Amino acid sequence: MRILGMVLAGGQGTRLAPLTQKRSKPAVPFGSKFRIIDFALNNFINSGIFSIYVLTQFRAQSLTEHIQRGWRFGSVLLSDYFITLVPAQMYRFEELGPVWYRGTADAIYQNMHLLENHRPEHVAIFSGDHIYKMNVAHMLELHEAQRADITIAAYPTPLVDAHRFGVMQVDERGRVTEFHEKPKDPRPMPGRPDMALASMGNYIFRAKVLAELLELDARSEGSAHDFGKDVLPRALRDGYHIQTYDFHRNPIPGQSRPNTYWRDVGTLEAYHEASMDLVSVNPEFDIFNADWPLRSASEYSPPAKFVHESGDRVGRALNSMVAGGCIISGGVVRNSILFRRARVNSYASVERSVIFDEVDIGRHAQVKNAIIDKGVRVPPDTKVGFDVAQDRARGFTVTDNGIVVVPKNYRFD
Repeated sequence: MRILGMVLAGGQGTRLAPLTQKRSKPAVPFGSKFRIIDFALNNFINSGIFSIYVLTQFRAQSLTEHIQRGWRFGSVLLSDYFITLVPAQMYRFEELGPVWYRGTADAIYQNMHLLENHRPEHVAIFSGDHIYKMNVAHMLELHEAQRADITIAAYPTPLVDAHRFGVMQVDERGRVTEFHEKPKDPRPMPGRPDMALASMGNYIFRAKVLAELLELDARSEGSAHDFGKDVLPRALRDGYHIQTYDFHRNPIPGQSRPNTYWRDVGTLEAYHEASMDLVSVNPEFDIFNADWPLRSASEYSPPAKFVHESGDRVGRALNSMVAGGCIISGGVVRNSILFRRARVNSYASVERSVIFDEVDIGRHAQVKNAIIDKGVRVPPDTKVGFDVAQDRARGFTVTDNGIVVVPKNYRFD
């Protein structure tokens, strides 16, 4: 069975600004050493899907460098083993004119030549900007067993939040009977008045069906060329068999608890909350499962180092994750995540914060409830996250919950 993986990785991530000022949402660092895109790629690789195209568009340089540096199948070129970047390149210029991707469906339509070259039986189209684990092979088994034309990964979501997703109604066998994209008044699941069945934006299509639907959508006047808004409702009207796949039934090797973790870290507060989960005693999202390895770009940085042990000048990290190359030099880190080559100097403190690559926290500086992007030097005796007015006066973004975000390469006065 030939299956092709396609990852939609062109998201701007405007609600994550300033973290997305110079990078796309899938390229945002997460969890001390990963990028958000890594989780979609690991899901494919761990599921035995080795033919993968990554479709990029907005501010793709950081994402491009990450994938080129870290996601290769060795030095041997194999026709069915690849992870290939596909930038928006107006491939259908003669037909569509000078337009970039106009929606999720159009991103695939403008690259239909890739399907024609590969000739898969099925196409798995997944979003590249969520944090989760998913055994796609199990979803494919259901897709085949039900002889479905399209299978949608489904996630029961609180009714109050369901307006942000595509919401489905299904029959007793899980076949979709209704699909409404981001409805103002979503309908609940049968028997669960407080929950709605939401689409995760992860689909498996029969390749022939995908080609038919995208051709129809491309010729439709007024279409937004989006899977949720246009393609799936049309498929339902035209009688295609659309099946749901219950994400909660997805089995992850080496994981005993139900697979219920799926996060859209699309806001700064959601990103910070998901990061803090990683450093809790029993995190809901386990990155240490050896049976479901999480790969990323390899970087040959030295080990982390903790130095000084004299009175209050003790380098230590508590309930935290510290990447390679970090030096905790007489400072203290609590409930925080440090990316590569960060440094915390003597008598400094970092608490409930996410510190990106090559950030330097000066002596006696204090950082709390913050996200500090790459390359920032916090001067000695400086406080971040203690005075909202002062942080805003510096030009920092401060969320409603008081999370302070310092942009990349910011220079303090």
